[in-house]
Amino acid sequence: MPRFSVIVPAYKVQAYLHECLESVLSQSYPDLELIAVDDCSPDGSGAVIDEFAARDPRVRPLHLAENQGLGGARNAGLERASGDYVVFLDGDDTLTPHALRSIADRLKETGEPDVIVYDYARTYWSGESVRNVVSVQLTEQGPAPFRLEDRPGLLHVLMVAWNKAYRREFVEREGFAFPPGYYEDTPWTFPVLMAAESISTLDRVCVHYRQRRQGNILGTTSRKHFDVFEQYDRVFAFVDAHPELVRWRPVLFRRMVDHLTKVFARRDRLPRGSRAEFLRKARAHYRRYRVPGVQVPLSSRLRHTLIRWGLHRTYRALQSGAAVHRRSVKLTVKLLRTLRATALRLHYRVQLRLPLRADRAVFAAHDGRGHGCNPGALEEAFRTLAPHIRTAWIARPEHHHTVPASTRRLSPDTAAYWTALARSKYLVHNTDFDRRLVRRPGQVLVQTQHGTPLKHMGLDLQERPAAARNLDFDELLDGVDQWDYVLSANRHTTLTWERVYPGGYTTLEYGQPRNDVFQKATSADVARLRESLGIPADTVAILYAPTHRDYRRTQRSALDLERVLRRLGPRYVVLARAHHAYGGPLAAGSNRVIDVSDHPSVESLCLASDALVTDYSSLMFDYANLDRPIVVHTDDWAAFEASRGTYFDLRSFPPGAVARNEDELIDIFATGHWRGSRSIQLRTAFRERFCPYDDGRAAERVVRHVVLGESEATLPPVIPLAERHPVPSAAATLARSPQATVPQPAGPLTVTDIL
Repeated sequence: MPRFSVIVPAYKVQAYLHECLESVLSQSYPDLELIAVDDCSPDGSGAVIDEFAARDPRVRPLHLAENQGLGGARNAGLERASGDYVVFLDGDDTLTPHALRSIADRLKETGEPDVIVYDYARTYWSGESVRNVVSVQLTEQGPAPFRLEDRPGLLHVLMVAWNKAYRREFVEREGFAFPPGYYEDTPWTFPVLMAAESISTLDRVCVHYRQRRQGNILGTTSRKHFDVFEQYDRVFAFVDAHPELVRWRPVLFRRMVDHLTKVFARRDRLPRGSRAEFLRKARAHYRRYRVPGVQVPLSSRLRHTLIRWGLHRTYRALQSGAAVHRRSVKLTVKLLRTLRATALRLHYRVQLRLPLRADRAVFAAHDGRGHGCNPGALEEAFRTLAPHIRTAWIARPEHHHTVPASTRRLSPDTAAYWTALARSKYLVHNTDFDRRLVRRPGQVLVQTQHGTPLKHMGLDLQERPAAARNLDFDELLDGVDQWDYVLSANRHTTLTWERVYPGGYTTLEYGQPRNDVFQKATSADVARLRESLGIPADTVAILYAPTHRDYRRTQRSALDLERVLRRLGPRYVVLARAHHAYGGPLAAGSNRVIDVSDHPSVESLCLASDALVTDYSSLMFDYANLDRPIVVHTDDWAAFEASRGTYFDLRSFPPGAVARNEDELIDIFATGHWRGSRSIQLRTAFRERFCPYDDGRAAERVVRHVVLGESEATLPPVIPLAERHPVPSAAATLARSPQATVPQPAGPLTVTDIL
């Protein structure tokens, strides 16, 4: 008997079915059977199912002689299910990596409930992924399992069968089955949740719900949308047959009205000429199932009024008026934007004709995301070493709070912004200023960059179209021609920048200013940072910071952080910092995974942590300055190398232990190799090559040379690596703790396998 029976109905989904089935069979939790139901599909879906069945014995193909519809196909699969729990998945959707493992763990933690509800994300053909907007209902905080009356908000989660796992014995005992017709999930979901004796939740995206550009059943125009009325008749009939559930009638009534309004409002669902008929039937259902005295939320009163009185013409008039209003607002906004842009261009041209201000400097980093990185360190050094220079920082308004009070705050594309760019003598950035910038004679532009390059950059991306995307290389070189100085942390970086960003600038091989703090911070600073982040005392804090994947349209974490922490035990926590391209946190629902994706200072996160886990992020070069353990996770090295390319084989010259998969990563920490002698040797060699100048005075050297005009001979000498003493991690003393207190994973690996 498998743990899970995954039922996948297939009808006209041949383009998506392969990805769907693969997402099930590639799960890290393999104890499953996959019941793939060919609902007499006229395309090649049946052949795809047979191909998978031939290669994997866990696939149980089922070919129906006649088309049964989605509900009938699911029922056919349910009859053949033998697993402890049943999971439904539509043929054009996918399970996320490690989804079944997370579900299995949560089922065990919560005592094998009748139903577990998990989260989903809508994935669009454009590559965008948007998580369920009511995911707050799936919080794992509080007692579990529970009954529906303890968490009635679950009735507001999308009414579908595929965001839940069901104990098969419970389904069979209650005799649940899917009805025919559209909206078949409605009379399944509500009765299941109301009848369940025990429910638990999993606050994790386990399903990617594909939003097809065309071909979605509910997006087609058909009279079958009238099936929604019969489906709610079935829901209320179930309540009538179970008098103990009568308290749910007001909630179900409000959900029905919201649902009927949504179907009516969508212009692509009801055929022409049928809208008035639909509203008449909706009015009849309103009167039939209305509960006298039921309180209607203020936000829903208009919808209830339209349905209750069948105000078809009123609704159409309101809808037309709203459309006219939207068009008018859109046109007005467009006109105002055009006028504003014209005025700003004129303002900038006037400012370019006014004298430069030798006592002004303007800074920016990461396209306006806030004060920090190398420009942030240099801005502080300007105020300290050249106090006669007045500094300003460009950041979007939501990041203004990160800018020091003594520094002027500028918002992008404002009159003050263009004035600063036109008249400040010093311009400092770690990417590029606005492409419309005109660098004037006498201006000094300092390009700090933001790290040591491992992956291909600049002109090297000409051979990497997946990574370059729509990068305009002529525009790139126009920007390079404006640079006066470029910062470099080491010889490798200097040689790379001069080749991939060819120009007439001067390279300042002084180190990374943002790393100065690593040599200046104290143990008190570390303790304060850990407390502010909520890191429990006497724990090992792992900073997990993956980089962007050019070969993926949607970004996701390669690690199941919750599983990693379960295997390692309570002494570990993870500071999860997603790359800005991820668009969301790396993990949720665990108090031992602290989301620090929006933290303004990655340097503070490095100081607060005890070890770094990354893949190909340049953060490893900065972190090495702390002389703390680094573990590299290279599960997709071949794909990353093929799509982006790297300047050296990280596996052959790593800053510490190398894990090729998640289990190896767990083993590295569980057995202590992450801070063992071999890891120290690797880190020492890595630091010697990539950290020769990061001695805490890089920013000072830049300011003294660029602003104060000091010669190379008079700049502060570089402190040798052997004489540097970066602040130790807060958990350094834990290295002497008995290793046996850390749970050991099954099947330990050898050091040779890891390194």
